[in-house]
Amino acid sequence: MEKVIAGIQQIGIGIPDVHKATDWYRRHFGMDIKVFEDEATAELMLPYTGGKPHDRTAILTLNMKGGGGFEIWQYTSRTPQPADFDLMMGDLGINCGKIKSINVPGTYDEMEAADVEILTPLEKNPAGEYTFFVKDLYGNIWQVVKGREFFREKTPASTGGVVGAVIGSTDIDEARKLYSDVLGYDEVVYDETGKFSDMKGLPGGEHTFRRVLLRHSKPRQGGFSPMFGPTEIELIDVKARTPRKIFKDRYWGDLGFIHLCFDVQGMDALEKELEAKGFPFTVDSANSFDMGEAAGRFTYVEDPDGTLIEFVETHKVPIIKKIGWYIDMTKRDPKKNLPNWMIGALRFSRMKD
Repeated sequence: MEKVIAGIQQIGIGIPDVHKATDWYRRHFGMDIKVFEDEATAELMLPYTGGKPHDRTAILTLNMKGGGGFEIWQYTSRTPQPADFDLMMGDLGINCGKIKSINVPGTYDEMEAADVEILTPLEKNPAGEYTFFVKDLYGNIWQVVKGREFFREKTPASTGGVVGAVIGSTDIDEARKLYSDVLGYDEVVYDETGKFSDMKGLPGGEHTFRRVLLRHSKPRQGGFSPMFGPTEIELIDVKARTPRKIFKDRYWGDLGFIHLCFDVQGMDALEKELEAKGFPFTVDSANSFDMGEAAGRFTYVEDPDGTLIEFVETHKVPIIKKIGWYIDMTKRDPKKNLPNWMIGALRFSRMKD
C-alpha cells in the first residue's frame, strides 16, 4: 500500500491539568468534540521518557469547523516539568500551534472581549493575511490564521482546529527534506529574512528571522481529510542568537507542545521513504495499539533539530460512542474520504456546560 497522508490529525500539548485545559480550549477555541479520553501507561515512548514507562491521561478534542485536534496530555505518575529557561521564538521544537479562523479580525475582537491573553496586535503576515498570537492558560502560544476551508461553517466558535505549527529550525533547507519532500509541503508561500511586525510582542520576536511558510499544493486524500482540511508549516530560523532545544533535559509529555501528528495510511511505505531520506522511526508501536476508544499503529521521527513528528495509522475510531458506532478503517480504500454525513456525526460527542 502506498502512503496516504490525510492531514494533521492533532497537536500534542503537555499540560498540568488535563480537564481544566480541556474546558478552557472548549470555551475559548471551540474545541468541543471529545473523541476519546484514555488513562494508560505510555510504555513505548521509552527513548523520550527516561527509559521508564509512565502513566498519563490523554483527551483528544476536535472542532466541527475542521482542522486537526488537540491531544491534551498529562502525566499522572510524575509531575510534568517546564523548561528551565524562558522559551523564545526560534528555539528548536514547536514554537506555536496554528488554529484557523473564519474571520481573523472578528476572532481578535472575541478573544479580547473574553480576556484571552493576546500577545500581538492584529497584523498582516508576509503573505498579506491577517494574523495574531495568543497565550492559553498555561502559557502555550497559538497563532490565529485565516482558514482556507471549513468542514462546517456554523459552529459556536469563530475558530476551527489545528492547521499547522511554527517550528524552530537551524537549517530550513535541510528540514524541508522531511516537511516538503516526504510530507508534501512543496509550496513556498513566502521565504523572507528580516524583522517582522506580526511577531512583535512574542518572546524573542524582535530578532531577525528567516521565515518560510509551506503549504501542500495537492489536496489531502483519505479518511478524515475533509475534516482536517489544508494545512501549513512555518519554519523559522533565528539569526541573532543561538536557539535552544525546547525539550532539552525534559521528557516527551512535559509541559508545552510535545509533537505534531499526521493521520496516515500505508505506514510501511512511509517508513521506507523516511529511511531513504534519513529519518528512521525512533518509536514504532508495530502492531495495533489500543487507546480504549480508538486503535491504530503509531510511529515517531525527529526532524533535523529533534522536533518530534508522530504518524498514526488509524485502525478503529469512535463516531458515536453512546451507541457503540466505530469505523474500521482497515476495510476502507485508504484514498477514499469518509462521507461528510459520517464525519458530521462526531457532533453528537459535543461537550457542553
